[in-house]
Amino acid sequence: MTKTTKNRTALVHGGTRRSQYGEVSEALFLTQGFVYETAEAAEARFVKAGEDEFIYARYGNPTVRMFEDRISGYLGYEDGFACASGMAAVNGALMALLKAGDHVVASRALFGSCLYVLEDVLARFGVEITLVDGTDNAAWNAAIRADTRLVFLESISNPTLEVIDLRHVCDLAHARGALVLVDDAMATPVFSYARECGADLTIISTTKHIDGQGRMLGGIICGTKELIRGPIETYVKHTGGAMNPFTAWSHLKALETLELRVRAQAAAAYQVAEALAGHPKLAAVRYPTHAAHPQSALALAQAEAGGTVLTFEVKGGRSACFAVMNALQVATISNNFADSKSIATHPATTTHQRLPQAQKDLLGISDGLVRFSVGLEDVDDIIADLLAALDAA
Repeated sequence: MTKTTKNRTALVHGGTRRSQYGEVSEALFLTQGFVYETAEAAEARFVKAGEDEFIYARYGNPTVRMFEDRISGYLGYEDGFACASGMAAVNGALMALLKAGDHVVASRALFGSCLYVLEDVLARFGVEITLVDGTDNAAWNAAIRADTRLVFLESISNPTLEVIDLRHVCDLAHARGALVLVDDAMATPVFSYARECGADLTIISTTKHIDGQGRMLGGIICGTKELIRGPIETYVKHTGGAMNPFTAWSHLKALETLELRVRAQAAAAYQVAEALAGHPKLAAVRYPTHAAHPQSALALAQAEAGGTVLTFEVKGGRSACFAVMNALQVATISNNFADSKSIATHPATTTHQRLPQAQKDLLGISDGLVRFSVGLEDVDDIIADLLAALDAA
């Protein structure tokens, strides 16, 4: 197939490998190991495996390889390594590329588990961590040094939806010799701009938009072949973070509808933000490309849409916020996002509850903040549900 990038054709056909049976749907290879014709053939493969030669499921698998090729090509990268979860991908990339004495600059507005890996795990092993206000270009200018090894950030932060000037950060980091690692969970694979802005590596939590239906945990690290098949593959395959073949097969089927689902959800998310903006019971509404977001101009300059998630802050704090959430009839209360079902999350008491109060205050994770993931229900029903819940509370 002709190489295609960032279009629906690539999500349907990219990376396809067919067995001798010529199947139409991608084959699911549920096997731990692989058979060799001779002992000499086994020896040769362990010395250097070919492009379509596999050794052990922890190292690679034909079904997993199809998924890696398809999504990395779609995102515009040379290669990818699929992992057991989004956090396995974050941990794998960071641990593979860093060592004691290295310096990392990261945005302080990160998912709680990412902060744990940086501040508790990597710092314990002698990696120097500097956290900055990701929305402040001057803060990046001051923090990234000539000896900085890696810059890590979420292109759109979870849960406060801060938008980072990614091209500025990438240009600055590269000028000072640092790699840039971007977590693209909120931006979505469909509206990802990490590669276009110069990010060396992109992490996708495939649990989110790629699975999109609340079934499978997964993650992938995408980047140059040198980085992916070098330090990253070496670290992940030896530490056991590889993706299960059944997950990869399920993801392959989900990729066929990824653009259809995510584009519909993003359009609906904008409509929901428009309907909620200015509501008397809300202190704020944020969706990256909506005018109510303070960085909407930057968001629009980087992507055509702001993803599938918005936030709103209920006046009256936690009790009022809980009353609104408990009154929802269409949306569910959970801690996931990017599902086909609309989901309301209270970050302060769930996904980010372990953060000290001072850090929550700094990030804007208030007791009234709701992260709302827009699903595939009729958008009029979603809006009516939210407005009714606000009225009931």
